[in-house]
Amino acid sequence: MANLTPGTWNLDSSHSEIGMTVRHAGISKVRAVFEEAEATLVVSEGDVATVDARVKAVSFNSKSPDRDAHVRGEDFLDSEKHPELTFVANNITASGEEFEITGDLSIRGVTKPVTFEVEFGGQAVDPFGMTRAGFSANTVISRKEFGLTWNAALEAGGVLVGDKVSIDLEAAFVLAQ
Repeated sequence: MANLTPGTWNLDSSHSEIGMTVRHAGISKVRAVFEEAEATLVVSEGDVATVDARVKAVSFNSKSPDRDAHVRGEDFLDSEKHPELTFVANNITASGEEFEITGDLSIRGVTKPVTFEVEFGGQAVDPFGMTRAGFSANTVISRKEFGLTWNAALEAGGVLVGDKVSIDLEAAFVLAQ
């Protein structure tokens, strides 16, 4: 997998961002991040890799406390009943520095297959002797397919919240010592 050193790689959440974007009121986009996540990337000989990620639903942050509470609540993520969003990869196909990771994404108790388009940023040893690797990834999902169906009709037509959600990742991993 992108010539990574074999071993277990752990997400460096302080140097990573899990973002999402959704159309709002049919005219603009709202961006948000999930501030708490854990992920493990295991690379074995022969470029075989697995990915297992967990994101805390209560860590949703769009910089609007009222909206954040609504999204964390029963209408959307229902974070009390479903505290985590998860992704487990089941297929990785590489083509140079770019590849696709297909796996099962679970949101609000609904699991669907998704494919992330991934760009490998590189691997390097930092000034503290830690081996790091970076990735950028993106996928677009239908929120309705995951049971996130709440909406409000607009006076001019259309709805308040778009169906398509872009999930954008900037992920830094550190090779376990």
